[in-house]
Amino acid sequence: MSQENWYTKKPEEILEILKVDKDRGLSEDEVKTRLNIYGPNELTAEKGTSPLKIFFKQFANLLLAILIAATAISALLGEIVDAMVIGVIVVFVVILGFVQEYRAEKTLDALKRMLSPTCTVIRDGKQKEVEVKEIVPGDLVILEAGDKIPADSRLIESVNLQANEASLTGESAPVTKITTALPEQTQLADRTNMVFSGTTITYGRGRAVVTASGMKTEFGKIAQQVTSVVAESTPLEKRMAEIGRRLGLLALVIIAIIIVVEVAEEFLTLGLIRLDFLFEILLFAISLAVAAVPEALPAIVTGSLAIGMYIMAKKNALIRKMPAVETLGATQIICSDKTGTLTKGEMTVREVFASGKTFVVTGAGYEPKGEILNAEKPIKNSELENFARAVLLCNDSRLEQEGDIWKIAGDPTEGALVVLAEKAGLSQKLKERYPRVVEVPFSSERKRMTTVHRVSENTIVAYMKGAPEIVLGLCSSVNENGKVREISQDDRKRIIAASDEMASKALRLLAVAERKLSSGFDSDPEKLEQGFTFLGLVGMIDPPRPEAAKAVETAIKVGMKPIMITGDHKITALAIAKEMNIYKDGDVVLTGEELGKLNDEEFDKVVEKVSTYARVSPADKFRIVEAWKKKGKVVAMTGDGVNDAPALKRSDIGIAMGITGTDVTKEAADMVLADDNFATIINAIELGRWIYDNIKKYLAYLLQANLSEIAVVSLGALVVLRFFGYSGEDALPLLPVHILYINLATDGLPALALGFSPPDPDLMKRPPRPKDEPVFTKSLKLFLLRAIIIETPILMAAFISDLPNGIEHGRTRLFLMFIFIELVLALNCRSLRFTVFKARPHKWLVLAVIWEAILISVLVSIPFTREAIHVLPPTLEDLLWVAGGAIASFISVEVLKHYLPIENKGN
Repeated sequence: MSQENWYTKKPEEILEILKVDKDRGLSEDEVKTRLNIYGPNELTAEKGTSPLKIFFKQFANLLLAILIAATAISALLGEIVDAMVIGVIVVFVVILGFVQEYRAEKTLDALKRMLSPTCTVIRDGKQKEVEVKEIVPGDLVILEAGDKIPADSRLIESVNLQANEASLTGESAPVTKITTALPEQTQLADRTNMVFSGTTITYGRGRAVVTASGMKTEFGKIAQQVTSVVAESTPLEKRMAEIGRRLGLLALVIIAIIIVVEVAEEFLTLGLIRLDFLFEILLFAISLAVAAVPEALPAIVTGSLAIGMYIMAKKNALIRKMPAVETLGATQIICSDKTGTLTKGEMTVREVFASGKTFVVTGAGYEPKGEILNAEKPIKNSELENFARAVLLCNDSRLEQEGDIWKIAGDPTEGALVVLAEKAGLSQKLKERYPRVVEVPFSSERKRMTTVHRVSENTIVAYMKGAPEIVLGLCSSVNENGKVREISQDDRKRIIAASDEMASKALRLLAVAERKLSSGFDSDPEKLEQGFTFLGLVGMIDPPRPEAAKAVETAIKVGMKPIMITGDHKITALAIAKEMNIYKDGDVVLTGEELGKLNDEEFDKVVEKVSTYARVSPADKFRIVEAWKKKGKVVAMTGDGVNDAPALKRSDIGIAMGITGTDVTKEAADMVLADDNFATIINAIELGRWIYDNIKKYLAYLLQANLSEIAVVSLGALVVLRFFGYSGEDALPLLPVHILYINLATDGLPALALGFSPPDPDLMKRPPRPKDEPVFTKSLKLFLLRAIIIETPILMAAFISDLPNGIEHGRTRLFLMFIFIELVLALNCRSLRFTVFKARPHKWLVLAVIWEAILISVLVSIPFTREAIHVLPPTLEDLLWVAGGAIASFISVEVLKHYLPIENKGN
């Protein structure tokens, strides 16, 4: 069926085009035919990653490839122990990464619950309940309060019908529905004669004919747009690839040089190459390659991110992809939907104007906690008792508590009035004491609602609420401090002025009035709704979440820019943005219509000045995120509605709401907030920074250690030992077992402990790091340069000074110095920004260093193990060299940290 502008057509035209009877609906045979044509009414979800794909994905890493190759060659050369050690690291990395990612995918599947499974339709002239997936274009759907719309439909009957379309359009207030045709080019949010898949009926009843199902719905179009977006690698993934390439290249170059030099010398000396010598050189080269590559890096990164996922899960945030935790820590821009994300998604009374006074109501949301203040002092409940009684009785909603959560059954605006009554000391049981005897329901034409109640045997009172200008026009008197008098022109002016002032604060206004009736009153609306007494005005708003306001404040403090993107009107959006400090003097507020008039070049010039967007479409949100990404920013997008999904997918990290979020949004997101709490994001930002810092600490530690190993071993093998006349196996300053043990000792517990270091004191005081910041920053390069300039000469001097006593003595001293210098270096690397006196090593790092020191001391003290690792008993001179080298290394690192560039010191 061709696409039609259904909202421009009259109901009878719709029925004719879709070939459906307005009373009988479709026949079951016709439904089967159409089901074959249009397919089931369900979304084509983005395919999840299979367990097998997740498993093999763990091997797509150059570092792991080098490790696997080293494991295989070590095993072939008969070095089973070495092969087992490297193999254990590989297995650990693969299994940990697989389990964490697979568990995240399975947890996300459990969150999917969006569309109602059944709905009521008319088929063959009878009402029946069918599965939502069986709905086809042309079906007549029966709509009542609380129903979820199964498919996009054109209304043909509407009785006080209202729908909550916040998940699609971002509009927090219920939309009143009509049946009349609308003009061409009407925006999606203003198509009031349509109801849309995934939205909810909040009030009234109606009938609609389905015009689109499945992926053809507005919901489905957005889902299609999401699945067409290509996801990018995260900053950490790019940096890991960079490290893998550099270190892999270094390892290959070192291996090639050592093999060529040693084999050439063997051949030139003997005229042949001994097989046992070739195996020894190959094993040495592989061991040196392992020293060049920090083989535990994937395990540390995976482990750090997995711990981050675990902590965030405990704090109600589900991370779908492990690198997303780190990406969030680099976030510079947060584009956030307003309704239900920055705000509570619960209408709340903020102000009451009665008896010529303005009352401020505290508290937020549906929880009936808060005070009513006048001149900043709490009032007595009796002062607003009559007003509160009116808004409670002229009301069809109920306040309900489920555990610790307060909910409204019915219209959210009416729910806010029930909460106000509770704060004023009234109970909902008042409705039972004062039964309703007559009702004139609200309609968009009347803009008011009137109910009549029997207050006592001889007292009947009518209550009215509605648009201020309508209600005020039906009033002939005013209640002022409990006394009723005739309303004057000055009274009317004062009330209108108060109404204008409240409206300027983006409050949604209702006026409230009452009329005492006699027992024989006329229930005809025209006669009933006159001569009322004006009681006051009530102003409501969907308030900011208190915790979200604090989160915004923290985000700004750490250098991020929060941006509000909403489907609400400009005045409402601006009021919330100002209250949350998102909007500041000089900022720009842009509507979707204004944005549509700007081309990309014009928009790029103003995007950095815009902090608030109003009345935007899904395509607008996508364009906003795209504009920021063009400027090289790391962009996060938070939201709960279908309208957020494309922008979530395009952003560097998408954050969806777990409770109110749609299926499409969750599938597009990198992170799902189980408690829908914006403040949880700040915890994730802190965690992301902490994880990235610890990865850098680990890198700085291992690269300093490994570079000095490469420099000393290469110089020793290629220059020093040949200068002293050594050749063959004796020309190796360290044996393969020495190199592997040094790496196991330093890459093991101390490195793991570094990966879980506490955060630095200035973690949440620094601005976000640049998106294109390389792993090898200026400060990291200075640490590596220090290792080469300070440690390499010390180690070479110690080695050469002991060579007159024999190669075994030189190897023993060099072996022990490497271990203890690197253990001290681990203590230095607890923080790369602060000295050990400001950021003391944590207990696990201290224990790891002590354990390794004790272990090697025991090994060199026992003759059997000493012989197994090819070392001699250390002399007093050896111990002095070890202690002196460790102290010199420790001091040099601490001095360097003190003089690091300003950008490394934070604010």
